[in-house]
Amino acid sequence: MINFVLLINSQGKVRLTKWYSPYNQKERTKVICELSGLILTRGPKLCNFVEWRGYKVVYRRYASLYFCMCIDADDNELEVLEIIHHFVEILDRYFGTVCELDLIFNFHKAYYVLDEILIAGELQESSKKNVARLIAAQDSVVEEAKEEAGSISNIIAQATN
Repeated sequence: MINFVLLINSQGKVRLTKWYSPYNQKERTKVICELSGLILTRGPKLCNFVEWRGYKVVYRRYASLYFCMCIDADDNELEVLEIIHHFVEILDRYFGTVCELDLIFNFHKAYYVLDEILIAGELQESSKKNVARLIAAQDSVVEEAKEEAGSISNIIAQATN
């Protein structure tokens, strides 16, 4: 089971977090500080697995972002590396070569993608096409809601004039 997902840039700033195990805010802050210090100081030729507090942290660097997932000690690290790569490929498809700014300004869309792939810390959807289809449907619902809200506000504005 995946306990949490962290996206950290090379300066140690958190860009996305998703917690599947209960941690209070103080523990979350401590975990982020510990892991960012641990992962960012590792050399590029070292393996992408770190044992930490009885868990394993699997991470992978893409450009300036570190995608980290904390798993149980007996889980398969290579499977989690594939999940990370799967997540990045879907983000690339959606944003067209995803970068840190895409995640900063469209963080809600990155959460949509992550929520379609993982549910309760377990892989739920391995098909990139299905995830892309579901995200496109979600985007169309959001656009329709924006248009409807705009037309309602126009009606109200006309009625008050």
